[in-house]
Amino acid sequence: MNLVLFGPPGAGKGTQAKMLTEKRGLPQLSTGDMLRAAIEAGTPVGLACKALMARGELVPDETVIQIIADRYDQPDCRGGAIFDGFPRTVPQAEALDKMLAGRGRQIDLVLELKVDDAALLARVESRIKAGGVLRSDDTPDTLKHRLSVYYRNTAPLIGYYGAQGKLRTVNGMAAIADVTRAVNAALDAVSAKA
Repeated sequence: MNLVLFGPPGAGKGTQAKMLTEKRGLPQLSTGDMLRAAIEAGTPVGLACKALMARGELVPDETVIQIIADRYDQPDCRGGAIFDGFPRTVPQAEALDKMLAGRGRQIDLVLELKVDDAALLARVESRIKAGGVLRSDDTPDTLKHRLSVYYRNTAPLIGYYGAQGKLRTVNGMAAIADVTRAVNAALDAVSAKA
């Protein structure tokens, strides 16, 4: 099963992906985590992406797609994977479809975690009050910019995957346990059809 989780920054994609990894054994392919690891390790990709990520900008498609393809070819992805934070644009979605098709695979389900922007900003402000900024890109101003980038570049994926009949929307504002139940119900429905 190949699953795409998407929604605005802070919607809970990473939280849900980790729970799905534990429950279903699918590896979480988080471009954000992979890029942050590359930055920490000081790799050429990491150094090239560091300034972009700090400003909330998107990393070039070719770079992200290569990172994903390399990771997807690892043995633990034989049964599929959870794509967390990728694709972020329609061209990336087309490239992902092409990459998977070349391996005889496809995206089986796309889950949109729908949230309220004002609530996302309140979450960031709460995290800051509770213990300071968690990451360099975890500030109200950066989140506002990232939301703008999301609506301009990523929201068109709703139409792209909707046209393929693969899109399901989950209320990301619900309690985490409720979101998890809705995500698992959507996965179970797709698995039952396969």
